[in-house]
Amino acid sequence: MNTAQPVLLLEGVCKAYGELRALDSVSFRIEPGQFVALLGENGAGKTTLFQILTGLYTADHGRIEISGLPLGRGNSQIREQIGAIFQASTIDAERSAWANLLFHAQLFGLSRRAARHRIDALAAQFGFTDKLRQPMRTLSGGMRRRVELARALINEPALLLMDEPTVGLDPVARRQLCAEVRQRCATGTVAALWATHLVDEAETADQLLILHRGRLIAADTPQKLIARYGVADLTALFLQLTEKSK
Repeated sequence: MNTAQPVLLLEGVCKAYGELRALDSVSFRIEPGQFVALLGENGAGKTTLFQILTGLYTADHGRIEISGLPLGRGNSQIREQIGAIFQASTIDAERSAWANLLFHAQLFGLSRRAARHRIDALAAQFGFTDKLRQPMRTLSGGMRRRVELARALINEPALLLMDEPTVGLDPVARRQLCAEVRQRCATGTVAALWATHLVDEAETADQLLILHRGRLIAADTPQKLIARYGVADLTALFLQLTEKSK
């Protein structure tokens, strides 16, 4: 049994909107450095979970800890532990990549010198050094997502939350973004929860979580789940489990 402190811990998390149970007793944990895929159809509850984890909503029941800190009102330390990218871009399209990143760095109290150092390092890592001074609206969709990834990492969080981050990207940009996050996790400096409805984005995950109608119906490595259910691949697994749950 793993006794190390997880980066993210959920126990019995529930959220309802009237009669709709958006999350129904969801429990899982993410260890440091793990790349975890949260796979589910549209409406499965993925976005509700991310809204709770980022403090936009509160769970009705259950326990959530991030780096050992309880998620709840008044815990300002939680914000420093999280970096997030949502489906819809939240970056200022009229400002440059540099201005967007500097503004975000200063929100976390970084000096201009420290911010410049981190921005330069992230821009070099994600390949947009030559585009730092360009307005965001002039960049390709894939490049804008790389800038958003840099923004999410600028405070050096323990947990990266990615809610359908490849929406609108072409196949090459999708693969590149997934590989970049996967590589970052491999360094052990951050763990990621990557929500998607695309099976191929979950194939290389350290852990696969399948969410269906608010319930977590499977959780293990992709390889172990494929072997357990005797299917050919993740697509067959996903179809089999979600059809059974209808």
